[in-house]
Amino acid sequence: MEIEQQIWGATSEGEAVVLYTLRNAAGAEVRLCNVGAAVVSILVPDRDGHLADVALGYKDFRSYFGDPALCGKSIGRVAGCIAYGTMRIDGEEYRLDINGMAGHLNGGVKGFAGRLWESRVETNRVVMSLSSDDGDQGYPGNLQVEAAFDFDEDNALEITYIARTDRTTPVNMACNLLLNLGGEGSGSVLDHELRLDASTVLEADDRLIPTGKLLGVAGTPADFRSLRRLGEGVDSDFDRIRMLRGYDHFFPVDGWRQNILTEVGELRDARSGRRVEILSSQPGVTLYTGNRLGGGYRDYEGVAVVCQGYPDAVNRPEFPSPLLAPDGFYCQKTVYRFGTFR
Repeated sequence: MEIEQQIWGATSEGEAVVLYTLRNAAGAEVRLCNVGAAVVSILVPDRDGHLADVALGYKDFRSYFGDPALCGKSIGRVAGCIAYGTMRIDGEEYRLDINGMAGHLNGGVKGFAGRLWESRVETNRVVMSLSSDDGDQGYPGNLQVEAAFDFDEDNALEITYIARTDRTTPVNMACNLLLNLGGEGSGSVLDHELRLDASTVLEADDRLIPTGKLLGVAGTPADFRSLRRLGEGVDSDFDRIRMLRGYDHFFPVDGWRQNILTEVGELRDARSGRRVEILSSQPGVTLYTGNRLGGGYRDYEGVAVVCQGYPDAVNRPEFPSPLLAPDGFYCQKTVYRFGTFR
């Protein structure tokens, strides 16, 4: 594995924005930058061996600051929503930064996705780190996080998040990787086919706050237990799909076991013959079909299968707990195995 690094630019404070390229022997590569610990591009072959970038991202480092689409970025402290921006931990109530219809969304206005991370090369991987102080966006505890990126000779991208804290706090890190297996800029992803190992979907109210109810997907537009075209259900009234103009739904992974890497599903593009298998240790995924995408992209030009914990889990004891204690160690891993099919 070859790793290159270059200075991509500098912030207004003079801090370096670094671009990393991980390239394997076949010429496939992943590019990363330390703004938001982001995946900038993923260059992989189609069924005929032609390489193309399948990840949404930007050509100019400045676009990664204030990016509304959060293209490829690492989200934290907590991905998804915390309802009304309030939570109670050990009997104490905390009020968090409000930045969305549901309350607190994706770590707040100054969440991890908009920050410059420290970064380094460790042998055959890139590691980025960030410190979040006690009270940051309203969260308790000093939190130290790392994001490790590995890319191998079989075109598998592995992303590992680890964290430690000195005070109990919720942690739910996720990578908002937006994919278009036909190639970035090639048009809509609604002809992509998706399979998810998920027999339920989490219901949300009109403010997109989870109700706590799990809906069975059998016979509905949310049934991706076998390969299904994304565009088939985007105008459905089921669970507010029409209101959202597509999918932006959380699916619990069937058979999930804590700290065990398990298969989540697969995304395919028949035109290019590219496919990606997704594995994760996270308890669920958010499927987002690029509705109101922004960031200079048109709607449906990318799809994200974001491996993460349940939204609003800190307020719902029936969900897997996102709380990290001072004597605990947070570690979550997601793997994207790129390949082809005939």
